[in-house]
Amino acid sequence: MIEIAIEKKLGSFTLQAEMTAPADGITALFGRSGAGKSTVINALAGLIKPDRGYIAVGGEVLFDSERRINLPPEKRRLGYVFQEARLFPHYSVRGNLLYGAKKHGGGPSFDTVVQLLGIEQLLTRRPAQLSGGEKQRVAIGRALLASPRLLLMDEPLASLDAARKGEILPFIEKLRDELKLPIFYVSHEMDEIIRLADILVLIDAGKVAAAGTVEDLTSRLDLWPLTGRHEAGAVLNTTLRGHDTRFGLSELAFPGGRLRVTRLNLPMGTPVRIRIRARDVVLAVEKPTGLSIRNSFAGTITEIAEARGPLVDLKLDIGKPEQPVMLWARVTLRALQELQLAPGKPVFALVKTVSLDRHSYGRFENNETEAS
Repeated sequence: MIEIAIEKKLGSFTLQAEMTAPADGITALFGRSGAGKSTVINALAGLIKPDRGYIAVGGEVLFDSERRINLPPEKRRLGYVFQEARLFPHYSVRGNLLYGAKKHGGGPSFDTVVQLLGIEQLLTRRPAQLSGGEKQRVAIGRALLASPRLLLMDEPLASLDAARKGEILPFIEKLRDELKLPIFYVSHEMDEIIRLADILVLIDAGKVAAAGTVEDLTSRLDLWPLTGRHEAGAVLNTTLRGHDTRFGLSELAFPGGRLRVTRLNLPMGTPVRIRIRARDVVLAVEKPTGLSIRNSFAGTITEIAEARGPLVDLKLDIGKPEQPVMLWARVTLRALQELQLAPGKPVFALVKTVSLDRHSYGRFENNETEAS
């Protein structure tokens, strides 16, 4: 267990953060720029000393203001990957990887890290000869070879373009799934959080606004001002149950139905997390016919949010009585009134397959290949 309860004043900004996180999987810190995300992990790493409070990892106290405990960064056994790779320009990739390596036993070997990150062909190059994505992979490898018990990643993809981000994400998933290394991951991109994280911690104005599973927090209406209303929606946990080879589709099963998506090159039975945006859900009050939309789910309206301008969000349950599955839909106020939509009213939720693009997919338990 990772325990943090700290206070730190930096000029006019005050951080008062209290949270616990499991010592496995990926815990994501999410919030606007300046919310205090980086301050939290810098305090965890020992780069910033809190004014007061307590930090412990796996039962070992790293900081305790009352007991005057403040372990230096090198004794905390935490790896750190920054937004910029921060490689030594005069060292080769091999030299950068070996810098500070094997200070502690029990970590992955050099060969394991090199193979895991796919950097075998880069070992003799200098940082100036690397792309942005390659530099970040080397930075991750350097952190791993210090045998950390916890890896801190402070917006490691922020300086990369979309192509380079796509290059790095599978390697971060490998750290999670193959090395079983707990990760604290800072980001302000919800796509990254949906894909990678197990636990989400929302930080706003220096305080923890909420913490819980990604599925729960991204589906909460009251948190949309923090998670982002434009991209808001529901996150469903599904399982790959079928392929339609003729039409290039796959079927994802969840309590209440099956969702047709473009083909996923994954083994049958793979758990897949998928985000369905509220703006991509169409509602009908009668069972639809003669439509190109292939995904139709019977459900019931459970909640209607306060309207914002001409738009309003509705929460639906499309699952089974014993296994609710929540979905959000965004409609106009005119549609709300003309269709007489209200809590308790049965509806059909329609989701276009083509609206579920590669950014819709979250965590794959076995992510050797990508969604095609």
